[in-house]
Amino acid sequence: MTTSATTWTTRTLIAWMADAFKKKGLDRPRLLAEDLLAHVIGSTRLKLYTDPERIATEDERTQLRDLVQRALKHEPVQYLVGREHFFGLQMKVDRRVLIPRPSTQTIVEEVLQHARAAAQASKGEGALIADICTGSGCIAIALLKNLPAARAVAVDVSADALAVARENAATHGVADRLDFLEGDLLTPLVSHPVARGQQSLRYLVSNPPYIPDHEWDAIEPNVKDHEPHLALRAGADGLEFIRPIIAQGTPLLESGGILAIEVASSHAEQAASIASEQSRMRDVRIIADCDGLPRVIWARAE
Repeated sequence: MTTSATTWTTRTLIAWMADAFKKKGLDRPRLLAEDLLAHVIGSTRLKLYTDPERIATEDERTQLRDLVQRALKHEPVQYLVGREHFFGLQMKVDRRVLIPRPSTQTIVEEVLQHARAAAQASKGEGALIADICTGSGCIAIALLKNLPAARAVAVDVSADALAVARENAATHGVADRLDFLEGDLLTPLVSHPVARGQQSLRYLVSNPPYIPDHEWDAIEPNVKDHEPHLALRAGADGLEFIRPIIAQGTPLLESGGILAIEVASSHAEQAASIASEQSRMRDVRIIADCDGLPRVIWARAE
């Protein structure tokens, strides 16, 4: 952004940033460029396209230049702008939580498809959902937005993460149907009605940490150097949290209830085997994400 002859309009700024991000190997470079510009000029992404020839002010160009430099040093754009899009919803994100990924939407899509197949035009009547390792709350919130008669419990070991999830739940109008519990995996459910046999879970969903130790060095710097390690690392084989979620969660599911867990594609088969070893679990399968990678373990309780 140094050529004096260039007129820096919305259109040229997006093109310049998207090209720079693409050359640096950042995911979804154009979307990141749009988010960054919308943030700086106080607009929405949609409005960027209604006035593509708007000329940026000198102050806006200065702010943008500084933010782009940070992004090119692998600081996540989502943290720079404080938000990320997930299943059509804008989620607040910062360094306290993992940035929601498109692959995680697979869980939401599959649960909604199952709910609607079970009852035509289902609103989730009577359904209780548990979202373990909720982070920003994106999975639970997206499900409740689309199942307006369902309730959910969101669990995380991080109080900081739960604070972000509460903000997101309030923003999207589902806070009255979402309980937040702090603690390790399913342990907080001991004090919840579901563990006292008063209600069973229809859906147990989770995007837990799943990066194994031997893959850590190869993780991209924008992830490894900025996102919370607590939400990423999962021991020697990447199954440190998946094993107890499956073992402890299975007894809490109602008959016909569903377990859906995001896993690393490199150990999807192992995770599916763990689910298959549970006496109540049937129809265990591995579901591909939007990139075609084996990403979600799906199973039904007998």
